[in-house]
Amino acid sequence: MLSPVTANGHKLMSHSQNKRTPKKTPMTMHMIDLHCHILPGTDDGPVSADESMDMGRLAVSDGISAIITTPHTLNGMYRNLFPDIQARTEDLQRMFTEQLIGITLYPGAEEHFRPGLTQRILSGESSTLNHTGRYVLVEFPFHTVPPGVKDEFLKLKLEGIIPVIAHPERNTVFQQHVEHLVDLISEGAITQITAMSITGDLGLEARNCSHRFLEDRIAHVIASDAHSSDYRTPVLSQAVTIAGELLGDPSEAMAMVRERP
Repeated sequence: MLSPVTANGHKLMSHSQNKRTPKKTPMTMHMIDLHCHILPGTDDGPVSADESMDMGRLAVSDGISAIITTPHTLNGMYRNLFPDIQARTEDLQRMFTEQLIGITLYPGAEEHFRPGLTQRILSGESSTLNHTGRYVLVEFPFHTVPPGVKDEFLKLKLEGIIPVIAHPERNTVFQQHVEHLVDLISEGAITQITAMSITGDLGLEARNCSHRFLEDRIAHVIASDAHSSDYRTPVLSQAVTIAGELLGDPSEAMAMVRERP
């Protein structure tokens, strides 16, 4: 069993695609969204703080109680160094507290893969999730797996850092050659599947691939990868229900939004 994400030594557990949010039940409460573009004016997520707060309210209504803020980082379009992400996360948390939005925010980033990622983390330019030194969310281009991935992942492993591969079900290489993803998993990486892929809202290929990854037990975490309060929303419960059916075990699906990584 993978160890839960922690904040200052404590589990990221607490109180808590689309607007057709299912009614939350005790089974789908207290969920953690590991990948969410909720910080305003930071990347291609919400433009305003008002939209960020709308996203927070929607997340609460779905049973989410903790979100890791993961703006795009160093991808050629958005720089977003970790000290800035941390400050913006604290600012948004204050707004949530003032508006009685019951979400706890933790800083992170969606790190665009390129060689040197390990060194950027060690220097403080980039960061692990919640700055714990344990997990880093890594994205690849959608149509390739860059050269040097295995070497860089080995460097991360030697530093005790586990790469979390963001939305591999949307990568055409992994869609057509799942063995490449299995190879990275065998080297210690884990995967994050997008909720809207599971529900079919991101297209048939992403849906079929995410379902196959779930059935083959090579999907480890479900997250929203939300970017807005209308289309790409912070909603997990519907995907968790579907995942539970595919896995034949609803509790295993819940572990993907509560206990992993």
